[in-house]
Order: sequence, then C-alpha cells, then structure tokens
Amino acid sequence: MKINIIEKTKDYIVIEKPAGLMVHPALGHKELCLTDYLLKKFPQIKDVGEDKNRPGIVHRLDKNVSGIMVVALNQTAWQDLKSQFQKRTIKKEYLAIVHGEMAEEFGEINFPIKRSAKGFKMAAVPVSFQNEKEKSRQALTFYEVEKKLKNFTFLKVKIKTGRTHQIRVHLLALGYPLAGDSLYFNKKSQTRNKKLELNQLMLFAKKLEFKNLNKEKQSFELETPKFFTDFIERF
Repeated sequence: MKINIIEKTKDYIVIEKPAGLMVHPALGHKELCLTDYLLKKFPQIKDVGEDKNRPGIVHRLDKNVSGIMVVALNQTAWQDLKSQFQKRTIKKEYLAIVHGEMAEEFGEINFPIKRSAKGFKMAAVPVSFQNEKEKSRQALTFYEVEKKLKNFTFLKVKIKTGRTHQIRVHLLALGYPLAGDSLYFNKKSQTRNKKLELNQLMLFAKKLEFKNLNKEKQSFELETPKFFTDFIERF
C-alpha cells in the first residue's frame, strides 16, 4: 500500500487517499484499510481517538472517493481537530462531474439526510416532507459550475456539514447524480455510466483547511487529478 504523505508534523499528517481504499474497517468487510497502513507506519496512533478501529481518524472519505485527508498523530491533536469539525470551521472543497448540463451557475442544497429503508444507503429528505418522527440530520452543500460539458457538468463543491455520502445524495436529489456512481443513480445516469464504461466515481477531495494547535491556519490543495482532466477533454 502506497500513500502519498503531503505534510507530516508531530501532531498530524495530511495524506492523499486513493480511490478504492476504505478508511477504516466496516462490518462484513475484511479488506485492507487506510488504518492498517497508519498503524504500521505510525504505531503511536493505536490509542488515539475514541474508537480502536479508527485510530487517528477525525473524518473520512468514501471508499471510492480519492483526495485529501488529515489524520491526528496524538490525542491532543485529535481532540482539537474533532472540535473544529464539530464547529464546522474546517473548510473542505471537492471537484465533481455530474450527469446533465446544469442551468444554474451556482447554488446550495439544503436537504436533511437520513438513512434509507435499504440501510446501506442514505436519502435526502425535502424540508416539506419532514415530520417529528424523521431521524434526519441537517446537511448543507454549495456548488459552483466550473465548466459545462456535453451531457455533463464539472463542479466545484463545498460542504458545510459532513454527513455520510452527503455530496452524492444531495446531487442525486437535485437531479444531477455523480458520473460513475453505482450506488446513487437514476435510470438515465445508470444507462450512461454503463454505455461509457464509467467505473470511476467522479468525486475528488481537492482542498482542506484547518488550524493547528497553535491556532495557525493550515491550507492544503491537490492538483486536479488526471482522471478528471482526461474526462473533461473527452467531453
């Protein structure tokens, strides 16, 4: 397992997670995870955090999403980063390519998210359909059109909250599912994914900004990956 370490300090590391790698163990999955790599490379993190299966982990990316992450190397840093995530002061920016040509240049999606009846998926719940029994959580996503392609749109996405599958769920609810998404799709996007043999989820965590223990702003940004630029050139 090769992981690109972007920055290493005594308190945290910033890494680029590859697509296809789970961050931590999940029920029913026995494959290697990012945490296996972390424990071997940084054994001191085994007791960092509040869950032994998620040492040093303060946030995650879906298995099929690649991009930037921060991992705490000690408990003090973990508590501080966790607090920043809870207060929503950490800034996260993604690149996404969705099915369909968006008419609006920018917008926000403010649908709360809950676990769907299928259990392994999430679902967006329009405010007008909510009731007191709904166990949904607030979720806020902002998007901006970077480039309009033929039958697709290239977006810059920022999230204020960090719900499970938030970007994927929100864009599907808006009617623009992510290209290459085999979990959150509609009939049209599923057909086009198969026709174009899109096996790569077109979502990438490009930028992350937080403060270190000295309250100094730390900002990290990755280059746009080749699978994005190739897709854009193709369409």
